[in-house]
Amino acid sequence: MRFLYERIDYERTIHMPYHQGSLKLARMRELLRRLGNPQDGLPIVHIAGTKGKGSTAAMIAAVLTAAGYRTGLFTSPHLERMEERLAIDGVPCPTDEFVQLIEQVAPVVRQMDGRGGGRFPADSGPTYFEITTAMGLLRFASQGVHVAVMEVGLGGRLDSTNVCWPRVSVITSISLDHTKQLGKTEEAIAWEKAGIIKRGVPVVSGVMHPGAREVIRAACRRRRSRLVELDRDFSFEYRPPRGLEQAPAWGEVDFEYRGPTGPQSYRGIRLGLVGRHQGANSAVALATLVQLQAAGWEIPESAIRSGLESLVWPARVEVIARRPAVIIDAAHNVASIEALLRALEESVSARKRILIFATTQEKDVPGMLRRLLPAFDHVVLTQYLDNPRAVPLAELCATAEAVSGRRWPAFSRPVEAWHAARSLASAEDLICVTGSFFIAAQLRHEVQASQARTADTDPSAQA
Repeated sequence: MRFLYERIDYERTIHMPYHQGSLKLARMRELLRRLGNPQDGLPIVHIAGTKGKGSTAAMIAAVLTAAGYRTGLFTSPHLERMEERLAIDGVPCPTDEFVQLIEQVAPVVRQMDGRGGGRFPADSGPTYFEITTAMGLLRFASQGVHVAVMEVGLGGRLDSTNVCWPRVSVITSISLDHTKQLGKTEEAIAWEKAGIIKRGVPVVSGVMHPGAREVIRAACRRRRSRLVELDRDFSFEYRPPRGLEQAPAWGEVDFEYRGPTGPQSYRGIRLGLVGRHQGANSAVALATLVQLQAAGWEIPESAIRSGLESLVWPARVEVIARRPAVIIDAAHNVASIEALLRALEESVSARKRILIFATTQEKDVPGMLRRLLPAFDHVVLTQYLDNPRAVPLAELCATAEAVSGRRWPAFSRPVEAWHAARSLASAEDLICVTGSFFIAAQLRHEVQASQARTADTDPSAQA
């Protein structure tokens, strides 16, 4: 594991030199060539998008597993264990197998390091993400999966996953995020994400921004790829769950497809994931599954219903406690914050709302705070640990004060922020943790540990 941690990891660096030659598909292709090209012959569904790509990938994979296909799912980042990124049929890679994959890849990586001279960053060897992508493809090939669902890490055009030749390409949404790397407009970001489109491979798009839609349409025309678009070729209606603070509940989706492969519809599909944005993600997933069905894949309606209803995808409007309700969400840009707030408004009732917030540098922090601060009765600021990308607490406090005109309680350690928020909450209240995958992961673990300690000392609390 130390071998991986010592690699360049752009998930844990402040600056990513995206346009300076550090991300090279040629290097990824060379790594895979030396490993025997495990991606060749793997049926792949390839998914990009500003937000929703992880949830959409998980939905597609869950349905394919329910349909009887052995399904690999490659996602990033992970919440608790790196092995989560390399799942088969919803089960993370066993640790011993993960170590074997590292041992298989490490000698090849070291050979490439030697060839490159090891100078950071332009001529360095494979990065952390390139290596884990290769490990995922190796695992899926060696385990004989019928299909691999691959989530893009960043962008699309230069992403390590873009060495594949998929059966379907998917672009879930376009909004402003990673603007320093991908561009400052939706059109520029769409151009980067349209880089996953391959000649003749069908494309499913959930993109709604008019300029971004036209960028994707133009890319499909150039590459002669059939394009299936939300609100043109397919649509959905979403009915949110109610009373999530009291008990588990499911939203429902009606889906209508009228695209080039022929009409298809589903009514009253229950969703395990919460929020109107997940209704949109489920529609994109269903349109993707229609493309696979048209290509001969047997995906019965029963598998669609059971896969989407039973899916659990952590840190996506995830209720991890009740009385008080505690919701963890990994929203980390303005669009995903807005989706979170709408989900809370539709599905959660609380006497008082308490926010724990930490986030990442190079994000639109003022934009997120302008939406969040008025929606909560109490706000507790913090910063996640062990990652230099965290917005320093003093900077976050200054931004929050500039946005709202007032000072907010702040704690340098997430666990302190949790205890402060918990002390403010009664059984009828809501505590929401959001702002980053990293704060979601750290406090999700703390809340679960706190619940376990409470159950040990007070058995009645477990109920």
